[in-house]
Amino acid sequence: MNNSQSRKAAARGLAPRKAPSQSRSAQTVETILEGAAHILEQLGLEGYTTNAIAAKAGVSIGSLYQYFPSKDAVTIALIERESSELVREAKAALLGDDRRSALRQLIEIAVRYQLRRPRLAKLLDFEQDRLAPLLPTSGNVATLHTALVDFLNGWPGASARQPQVAASDLMAIMSALTDSAGRRGTMDAAKLANSIEGAVLGYLAEPTTG
Repeated sequence: MNNSQSRKAAARGLAPRKAPSQSRSAQTVETILEGAAHILEQLGLEGYTTNAIAAKAGVSIGSLYQYFPSKDAVTIALIERESSELVREAKAALLGDDRRSALRQLIEIAVRYQLRRPRLAKLLDFEQDRLAPLLPTSGNVATLHTALVDFLNGWPGASARQPQVAASDLMAIMSALTDSAGRRGTMDAAKLANSIEGAVLGYLAEPTTG
């Protein structure tokens, strides 16, 4: 089995065991994911175990494993849940006619997402990097990357860059700066957005003043 096949097999092993088909099942899954979020916020990665998640969610470990085969499977589902609204708003912002304004909106959305639950966002960013090879190619992160590639194809001077690489770089810049702000305890959204905008425009070789 080659590396690509191995990654695909591992990813399949992290997929939810079953999709909730009834409202009660959907509520159980949501309860498990929120329990996982609280464990990460309160105990960090050191205390993040399936037993702790189940206890916080008020379900049996057997019930948790009915839906998720492992802790990493829970984490991937939590990453998708937490990023779904961000990606929906970001995609809408990137469709704006004024590209400079659209970029600012994207940054403000990312900042708002990061500061809403800063400790959770920081730890999920760390886990997202670790689990990147196993994340679904149709997931929210991939969807945002595709939208950003399309956006950059129309950016002035984009021909000098590869949009695929530029999109990855911009996502990394925004993530790194929001993570750094989270570690410092920065909660000034406007100031953080201004800093990120300056870094992003500098990367894109776009002047910050008109």
